[in-house]
Amino acid sequence: FLYADEDEVHVTQDRNGASPNARWSVEAVPSVPGVVRLRSRYGRYLTASNEPFLLGMTGRKVLQTAPARPDSSVEWEPVRGGFQTRLKTRYGHFLRANGGLPPWRNSVTHDVPHRTATQDWVLWDVEVVQVLTPGPERADSAPVMMPDSPPAPELRDPPPAPHHRPSK
Repeated sequence: FLYADEDEVHVTQDRNGASPNARWSVEAVPSVPGVVRLRSRYGRYLTASNEPFLLGMTGRKVLQTAPARPDSSVEWEPVRGGFQTRLKTRYGHFLRANGGLPPWRNSVTHDVPHRTATQDWVLWDVEVVQVLTPGPERADSAPVMMPDSPPAPELRDPPPAPHHRPSK
């Protein structure tokens, strides 16, 4: 799962999908149809930085930031591919989950995957955990989102119907 680290800066991968750090709010970008911003539980945006992940390597860091005026570095275009999604920056790079030995293990970068072996590393499963509805309008006309609202109820099988005996 895409995981917002507690330091409110770094982004990694984590196996615990139940963690609130693995939940991201999706905000539509009003001026660009089909483009979204992803906001962590800390109110910070998933950001494609220009900073290299490792010197001499192609991947660039993905961070959590809180820009005063969100720009294209916090905008992602979801590109559907079957049941999975690729998240593309405005500059053609893709959000990429890295594996392997440290420092690559559990890291997240953005770049253009060149090798066939890394094509799957840009495919993400998206799980809708909860649909947030806009709250009362503010003076700036932006909807108020409530990231700390209670989780959506679990879906369970309905209880068995009670058995009735015919009356005599």
